[in-house]
Amino acid sequence: MRLITATQDFIIGGQPSPGFPILLWDDMRSCSEVNHFYRYYLLRGAIGSSKSWASTGRALYDYSSFLQAHELDWNDTAPALPRSFIAAYRDYCFKVAGLARSTVRNRLLYVCELYAFAHRQGWIAELPFDYEGRARRGHGGFLCHVQAGGRMQVGDVMPRLHKAVPKFLTQFEVQTLLAAAANPHHRMLIRLALGCGMRKEELATFPRTYVFDPDLAGRPGRNIRVSLDPRDGHCMKTKGDKPRDIYIGRALMKELNHYAVHVRGLRASLTSHRHEPLLLNQSGEPFSADGKSIDRIVRLIGAEAGLRAWPHLLRHTYATHTLIALQRHRDRNRIEPLVFVQRQLGHASIQTTMIYLHLVNELADEAVLAYDAELDEEASVG
Repeated sequence: MRLITATQDFIIGGQPSPGFPILLWDDMRSCSEVNHFYRYYLLRGAIGSSKSWASTGRALYDYSSFLQAHELDWNDTAPALPRSFIAAYRDYCFKVAGLARSTVRNRLLYVCELYAFAHRQGWIAELPFDYEGRARRGHGGFLCHVQAGGRMQVGDVMPRLHKAVPKFLTQFEVQTLLAAAANPHHRMLIRLALGCGMRKEELATFPRTYVFDPDLAGRPGRNIRVSLDPRDGHCMKTKGDKPRDIYIGRALMKELNHYAVHVRGLRASLTSHRHEPLLLNQSGEPFSADGKSIDRIVRLIGAEAGLRAWPHLLRHTYATHTLIALQRHRDRNRIEPLVFVQRQLGHASIQTTMIYLHLVNELADEAVLAYDAELDEEASVG
């Protein structure tokens, strides 16, 4: 029989969820154990973001497809080579499918937990892998089996975590990218991303109301504090709907205000509706909240500039150069540079932000340290 997928809707927390994959055989018999595991973790909230539901279902589907293609039963955990199932799938993902290490790790996390869940339910007599202690990195989270001190227990089939150093643009590449953005709306989008490090969904929903002329408003200081608050009624979206304050350079805020007053109206007039976001698409409508169209715009402008660019690269660029500028002027700062960047980016754990510290420490070319004269002048939060 052939493995196929379908979608099913659920009511979670009183709200209808989007359809997500369930596993079916071509005679429409459900892969009940796998789906039971999927629903269990979905409904208990362990898979916190709805954006992850479909990808999680596809990961389980892909593993099931691999087993069926090799005529293996998922619950046969005592074959001649008892621990070859998941290891073989891992090798297939790397060598045949050519998947990134992070993608393979994410898939195997759910596969290993599927078997752990099945073992607890009594569906299988033994696990098709062993647990081993490994050094703990970051703050752990869902599917970290047991944590103790600086170590945690993970399946021995899991690939080792090799944290990639984030890529970023040099000052020259930043100027090249901005020069390629002939469209003033696109240029403002890139300028805002480079100036405060917001995520693409935050850029897509950043409200017009947050923008003003700091001179007319009587707001002193080199940096302007702005509260990103999903609860203030202006349709702002942040990760996990958590409010946070960010700082926008005074010069950038003035540039944003000039755009809002003199340029944005051209697009806003294309529709009779009043829209909250500062940035609008070519039809005068807000960008989708997931920021996919913003991703496409940045990539196309990057291609015109001869660069590989995407919104999260602009976020990395902001974080790297801001941390460099703040560290060079530590004596003028009233805040720890790493803490400032953590708060600016909205990282829940400073461990996430520390990847930029490692990157900064490895930089040897002084030419890369000059990012924006404004950052040098505004290293001290006003």
